[in-house]
Amino acid sequence: MFPLSRRLLTQRSLLLHWQRNFAQVAVDAEKGPTVQNLPPFDYSPLPYVGPTADEILAKRREYLSPSILHMYKNPVNIVEGKKQYLFDENGRRYVDAFGGIATVCCGHCHPDVVEAIVNQTTKLQHSTVLYLNHAIADFAQALASKLPGDLKVVFFTNSGTEANELAILIARLYTGCHDIISVRNAYHGNAAGTMGATAQSIWKFNVVQSGIHHAVNPDPYRGIFGADGEKYARDVQDIINFGTSGHVAAFMSEAIQGVGGIVELAPGYLPSVYDTIKKAGGLFIADEVQAGFGRTGSHFWGFESHNVVPDIVTMAKGIGNGFPLGAVVTTPEIAEVLTHRNYFNTFGGNPVSTAAGLAVLKVIEKEQLQKNALEVGSYLKERLTTLKDKYELIGDVRGRGLMLGVELVTDRELKTPAKAETLHVMDQLKELGVLIGKGGYYGNVFRVTPPLCFTKEDADFVVDAMDLTLSKM
Repeated sequence: MFPLSRRLLTQRSLLLHWQRNFAQVAVDAEKGPTVQNLPPFDYSPLPYVGPTADEILAKRREYLSPSILHMYKNPVNIVEGKKQYLFDENGRRYVDAFGGIATVCCGHCHPDVVEAIVNQTTKLQHSTVLYLNHAIADFAQALASKLPGDLKVVFFTNSGTEANELAILIARLYTGCHDIISVRNAYHGNAAGTMGATAQSIWKFNVVQSGIHHAVNPDPYRGIFGADGEKYARDVQDIINFGTSGHVAAFMSEAIQGVGGIVELAPGYLPSVYDTIKKAGGLFIADEVQAGFGRTGSHFWGFESHNVVPDIVTMAKGIGNGFPLGAVVTTPEIAEVLTHRNYFNTFGGNPVSTAAGLAVLKVIEKEQLQKNALEVGSYLKERLTTLKDKYELIGDVRGRGLMLGVELVTDRELKTPAKAETLHVMDQLKELGVLIGKGGYYGNVFRVTPPLCFTKEDADFVVDAMDLTLSKM
């Protein structure tokens, strides 16, 4: 416990920041854009008496891997979260427009999810899937009901990387082929197989990554064929013809590239590739780690907007609202290949994790969060597009629902990545009360992936803050 003087100082700081939280951050209406107050929110965080941001940063530098980075010149110490808002050590409230990297879907600390976790933890925190327990079976049944066709066999993991690793293994075992085709600019994880499928050098170490081929990215903004999906798809056939035996294990793709900068695949691409892969004896793996669970608004799964049905679907992030949980879903026939040897995951299907996952599904349905993602996301995209019309620095606004990207460029014709400007805007947005992500190979794309309970008032605040920041550049 910290001394009384420290606690009193913290409480005084809390009051000052709380007052600042509701003060209008603006410029004169005649001089330019304004940012109104944060949307009203009937919640006050508990006074924080823990270590300061500087103290935590010092511990991180000494005891954690130097590969673990932090955002912002002056890192923010987040100590509490509620719905679509986060609170720092001084009690200041921020609009969370990043959602823990497209992970928090129901909102921070949703009471239904918390209750499910606590109730299960008090009864049984862990045993083993070798014993019977209803939590894993109940969630598997509920999850299967959200998927089309014969996709109804679930294998639980602890992360998206684990899920994608397992999907690659299953595809190779089922087809008897080794070759996997993924898309350039994709991100599928950072383990042995998934690092191979990931197609950005900044995420790849110089280790053996065999049997992986990367197709031309069907990027409507930067791609060589614009929005013509079928032209991009021809490259997949060329890879099969000239880079493999003519048979492949699988094609793996996100419906919207998340880490790659919220890149929507060109229309017509996935259906065309699907036909090509099937003729080569391969499976289609849909990576729904970021786009799944209603985030795109129009559909529960990202692949559904392309009118295709995968053979294997992987998921994580939103599945647990921040709880470590992932899953692979496939057909009974394909799932059978894992019985040829022993395959086991100690923590996959843990009763607390699966209880959390089931609660998340129920909240998404009860609170109609997919519908909200569509309505608020469409509104937010429209408002961001108006900024694109206003500022040359914005080269593109894209995405679906509450999975949106804003790409900054210094030259619209050359599409020169505005790396430094992106970092500057991010820092200024934080000062105004908005936390946002960034991505893309060049680090020049804002990733707007807030909790699905985001409101139009939150959207207005984010856009107004961005407008104000850009007007001063």
